Amino acid sequence: MNIRNRLEEREELALSPHAKKSRESRGRLREESECDIRPAFQHDRDRIIHSKSFRRLKHKTQVFLSPMDDHYRTRLTHTLEVAQIARTIGKACLLNEDLIEAIALGHDLGHTPFGHAGEDVLNSIHPGGFRHNEQSLRVVDVLEKDGKGLNLTHEVREGILKHAKGKGDIIPRDDVEKPSTREAEIVRVADVIAYINHDIDDAIRGHVIQESDLPASCKKHLGETHSSRIDTMVRGVIRSTLANDAVSMDEELESHIVELRDFLYERVYESAMVHDDFKKCARIIEDLYSYFVDNPDAFLEETKRSSFYDEPSVCVCDYIAGMTDRYAFTLFEKLFLPMPWKIPV
Repeated sequence: MNIRNRLEEREELALSPHAKKSRESRGRLREESECDIRPAFQHDRDRIIHSKSFRRLKHKTQVFLSPMDDHYRTRLTHTLEVAQIARTIGKACLLNEDLIEAIALGHDLGHTPFGHAGEDVLNSIHPGGFRHNEQSLRVVDVLEKDGKGLNLTHEVREGILKHAKGKGDIIPRDDVEKPSTREAEIVRVADVIAYINHDIDDAIRGHVIQESDLPASCKKHLGETHSSRIDTMVRGVIRSTLANDAVSMDEELESHIVELRDFLYERVYESAMVHDDFKKCARIIEDLYSYFVDNPDAFLEETKRSSFYDEPSVCVCDYIAGMTDRYAFTLFEKLFLPMPWKIPV
């Protein structure tokens, strides 16, 4: 008996009937030999962690643009916080932690530089629009490993695609929007819990808001501190999910989470202190996109490609979406700003 088989049998014995077992996976885009050590979802998690797009998340903005302080979140630390919160909830509900972690670690791989400002501008100028959850799926299916993709399982791919919600329902009511596994539903909830709480923490650190600005009713119900609010939300999801036999939270908890989310949009994301710099970043993305679409030979030269693997505008969009903040800054400077004259020696 190989190690994978033993681990799969342990899943059958230990996990909830509602958990997605590794043996039950609907498979991969392309058939391949199974690992004799790792079950399928664990294998997916490892592939994501070792991918280039995962490493680039450390230099992509979460909310605050290229912060000099070491303690502001980046897209990578956000991803890790989502994974930890989701695993805590999933473990308490006896769900598959490997599947949860794989979805959580892969959910933002397609995010643009400059946070949601980058997503908004690409969505407005790229034919067909741009949505980071769809781009995350494109990254793992098509772009990683020089066009081979990571060949992940159906369940991880679906969880990545259906994690996005914006200002929509935290727990989807629409069957089209709702993922087929409880593990993916947990990641979706954990994403909201993570970003609401760490964005408040960062906004207070950045003097955009003060702790006293938070809605009084939210502090009363959820807690006075960063850790207590996360704890209240996590416990509420666990308690309601176990009681209702479905991923859920009570109406009062959900109303306070939505209230905090609305507060963040009004006082942080759309505040002049935070938003004004992103208007400049939007110009960087617009100019890079237009330049490469209008000058396809320059794109091939810059990317060291001999030909396009898709429509030129799609390739340009992939290229820009994959950039880190600092790479976009550097490339813009190289293409559009005059460089100091060097006297020949």
